[in-house]
Amino acid sequence: MKKKSVAVIGAGPGGLSAAMILASKGYDVNVYEKEAIVGGRNGYFQLGKYRFDIGPTFLMMRNVLDEIFEITGRNSEDYMEFTELDPMYRLAFGNGKTFFPTRNKESMKQQLESLWPGSWDGYERYMKREAKKYEKLIPCLQKPYGTIRETLNPNLFLATPYLDGHINLFKYLGKYFKHDDLKISFTFQAKYLGMSPWECPATFSIISYLEHGFGIWHVKGGLNQMSQQMAKVLEEEGGKVHLNTQVKEIIVENGAAKGLILSDGSEIRSDYVVINADFAHAMNNLIAPEHKRKYTPSHLSNMKYSCSTWMMYLGVDKLYDVPHHNIIFSPDYKKNVDEITKSMTISPEPSIYIQNAAITDPTLAPKGHSTIYILVPAPNNKSGINWADYESDFREKILDIAEQRGGLPDLRRHIVTEKLFTPNDWEDQMAVYRGATFNLAHNIGQMLYFRPHNKFEEFENCYLVGGGTHPGSGIPTILESGKLSASMILKRDFT
Repeated sequence: MKKKSVAVIGAGPGGLSAAMILASKGYDVNVYEKEAIVGGRNGYFQLGKYRFDIGPTFLMMRNVLDEIFEITGRNSEDYMEFTELDPMYRLAFGNGKTFFPTRNKESMKQQLESLWPGSWDGYERYMKREAKKYEKLIPCLQKPYGTIRETLNPNLFLATPYLDGHINLFKYLGKYFKHDDLKISFTFQAKYLGMSPWECPATFSIISYLEHGFGIWHVKGGLNQMSQQMAKVLEEEGGKVHLNTQVKEIIVENGAAKGLILSDGSEIRSDYVVINADFAHAMNNLIAPEHKRKYTPSHLSNMKYSCSTWMMYLGVDKLYDVPHHNIIFSPDYKKNVDEITKSMTISPEPSIYIQNAAITDPTLAPKGHSTIYILVPAPNNKSGINWADYESDFREKILDIAEQRGGLPDLRRHIVTEKLFTPNDWEDQMAVYRGATFNLAHNIGQMLYFRPHNKFEEFENCYLVGGGTHPGSGIPTILESGKLSASMILKRDFT
């Protein structure tokens, strides 16, 4: 019998997850990637001898990645070298306090009681309750929600008392901690979803638990290695990644996807299409209007999107003695978050994330040098901000914060090479709708059944993966989306 064929649009982690699973099960899989490398936002670039991840910089819920390799009969450790980071990160608050969250219980207790006396009990209660929440919620993320019947599954019913969707994340942490800085330490992870802790549903308190319960990991060579090694597995299974190959349109005939039209005009016929492009960009650009009932331009414009990020990548001729991950909070963090998500203005006192990966991984820069990666949460492009008008002043502001509060004194003097990347660049160069780096927001109206379905709603034989579908954005859930879509295709063909 002729192999069934699958055409995947985009070689990001979600597309590669689905592709390697399906190829390992005998499908003829071809992935079409418009860039010269795999990974999408999980790709990399070089500035001279300095190597940078484009977007995500660490891995949590490593077990999800391990499971995908296991499905293909492999061990992820045969392809990647993992290092658990401890402490996980440094948190620097506007009041001068510094906190190093760790999985070492003795150190964690000593820090909590020193910085916020009496808080250890709340931490233990938080970890105990979140362990139960994890046990109930994770099975829900491993199921599709394309129909009402699928949504009314027993796992979701059992998890309902733990969903906490009626309360925002920051308020929820008040059940455990009374100090605002400590609440922020367990709610800033809402930024992984591009949301405000004061708006993000408390469902996502589970993210900080995942860090504290299971750790965060660095992959040697950068997190981009994950996508590169997944592509390697795909090719070992007979699949193929076509780089520098842009998709122009999905072929739809008689209410079903039948393949792709590439930018050079050639047609690729396939039994299934998997969309791993940015969700709203794909809806606006890859599907002809006559094949869309729901996801029209007006509908897409009314959906809620994450914030964006302003990026600075620096090759530096010095190795700074600061942790791998560092978050420097604005003196007024809530005001800063409101500027990003509500007023959508450039903050005069932004919070910044600094990655100093060379302290862990010397392969990323010449000996004694560093790759300094700085991410600044920023409004998405609904703001109308033309970032080119602010580039010079904003760059100086961020360097001031890095030098004065970030632990990188005299950083300017040590810059060998640099690259800036703005919310406008995310949209124009990376085809990210509104530059919303973390894709669709995760408000209650855009979760589970109400999020775009893994089995695409507009026509048959088409599946969605990535941050714009269920379970959501973030590397582990994106990988899970690929696993889900692959399992749905396998179920359709083999049951």
